[in-house]
Amino acid sequence: MGRGPRQLGTPADLYAAAVGALARRAHSAYEMRQLLERRAADRAQVAPVLGKLKSEGLLDDARYARQFARARAEGRRQGRYRIARELRARGVADRFIEAALAELGSETDEGALLRRRIEIWLRRHAGATLAAPGSRQLGSLYRSLLRAGFPGDRIRDEFRRLGRGGELPGNDAGDD
Repeated sequence: MGRGPRQLGTPADLYAAAVGALARRAHSAYEMRQLLERRAADRAQVAPVLGKLKSEGLLDDARYARQFARARAEGRRQGRYRIARELRARGVADRFIEAALAELGSETDEGALLRRRIEIWLRRHAGATLAAPGSRQLGSLYRSLLRAGFPGDRIRDEFRRLGRGGELPGNDAGDD
């Protein structure tokens, strides 16, 4: 029966645990505070360790938000709403989130991300009929794109653009 992580009694031990955690993946200051508070024998030791990490540039929420936003947009093709929601859940301040999304907007074409997600969905759902308004597949794709963080008006615009020529790209439903 485990009782949780081993309690660390010195600031040096907490600092080493924090550096180890940062070596595995980036953390927001909020996440790091939670991690250290779980591990600290005395919670009063957490604030100085966080201060040291910040002063050494190892903990920077602005940088974390930029890297997180870029990775989620490029790797998972997520929209700005989903990225913002996840950053808020990780305790990142809104000013850093807004700056990261503004920078991402200048680097990334959200329409291209949206089109790529639609193409992938169409390939995975071979035979889906999206041309008929109100179809179950169209609703499923729409909800999937909303969950991925894309704005509803942008999704509808993309559906209209793709549907202008009749069948949507990747849709083989008309070949029966």
